[in-house]
Amino acid sequence: MALIVHKYGGTSMGSTERIRNVAKRVAKWVRAGHQLVVVPSAMSGDTNRLLGLAKEISDRASPRELDMIASTGEQVSVGLLAIALQAEGLESVSYAGWQVPIKTDSSFSKARIESIDDVRVRADLAAGKVVVITGFQGMDPNGHITTLGRGGSDTSAVAIAAAMKADECLIYTDVDGVYTTDPRVVPEARRLNSISFEEMLEMASLGSKVLQIRSVEFAGKYRVPLRVLSSFTPWDIDLDVEAASGTLISFEEDEKMEQAVVSGIAFNRDEAKITVVGVPDTPGIAYQILGKVAEANIDVDVIIQNVSHDGKTDFSFTVHRNDYARTMELLQTNVVPALGALQVVGDAKICKVSIVGIGMRSHVGIAATMFRCLAEESINIQMITTSEIKTSVVIDEKYMELAVRALHKAFGLEEARAA
Repeated sequence: MALIVHKYGGTSMGSTERIRNVAKRVAKWVRAGHQLVVVPSAMSGDTNRLLGLAKEISDRASPRELDMIASTGEQVSVGLLAIALQAEGLESVSYAGWQVPIKTDSSFSKARIESIDDVRVRADLAAGKVVVITGFQGMDPNGHITTLGRGGSDTSAVAIAAAMKADECLIYTDVDGVYTTDPRVVPEARRLNSISFEEMLEMASLGSKVLQIRSVEFAGKYRVPLRVLSSFTPWDIDLDVEAASGTLISFEEDEKMEQAVVSGIAFNRDEAKITVVGVPDTPGIAYQILGKVAEANIDVDVIIQNVSHDGKTDFSFTVHRNDYARTMELLQTNVVPALGALQVVGDAKICKVSIVGIGMRSHVGIAATMFRCLAEESINIQMITTSEIKTSVVIDEKYMELAVRALHKAFGLEEARAA
């Protein structure tokens, strides 16, 4: 008998009929002899609807009250699912995060999990019950309800699996696994049978939307076996087939995985580039520019400092497109006058395209192949950043899909991986 955590996304919980199907799927696993903890998201669209109501009343609502409101979507989901499981003849009990309790810090709307008390849940499992726990939420040291940020139910599920030392955490979504790239951009994109945690972390951080990045970080840190699979397969699919479906996110870099030099292409169109022109090329200049940006709680991604000419240099970096206007204003008001820079220029119509693969560690010429491919498509590279297992380029947004398709073909990602 294994202890399994199931996580179901909002689309999987999108109607009472879908909730009944989730209950039937969970019942199948329980009747096969497994202990089940289930972590569902709010029903599709509920969180946006709830926060929209708050926005109708005030644009400056307290983060604490927004968390109080947003957390109710998951509470509806767990109650409905527990009822559906009971209708299937199973004993089940639902809990909100504070009842477990899942303890977090006090950063409302982006709280981080600090600990999980699993005593109550283990007692219920030992009594033969299915335990259904709200995702996305917890409780801070003062007893206030907190939420973990968008996609936080993935993190909740992985954290619960880690705390309980579950045999596996299954993330059920509206896709059937992790693909070499977005099939909506490249129809030939192929589902991966397995991917390493390092690769998945890079893919998530670079724009892949399959898993929330914090959940991947958590799983890697606590070595929680993860599998991404579809909740839209028939609920009565053979259990052994289902248990081996989707994409396994593993710890081991086996020989088969090493044969794939590049495992996937990630992209992110939510970026903007900013260049501070004509700053003094002196020690500490990067801090003087980016220190102000960091103080404003703005994340910076790709960074480049150009070659110096006559004691002056240009300093470029990217930020999320939502932070573009605020960053430009900050630099023009505070940084340019202080440093005597010539000007600040920006471009909000850029994107980042990345190749990812653990095989890049042991193969040469991968970046050159990427650059040659883009050159053949007449795509200009504006910025480059690398790590051991990824190379990212910043290009004009209008060339994004062309670049992704060309790179996918150049690295043969449409071809089945050798068995």
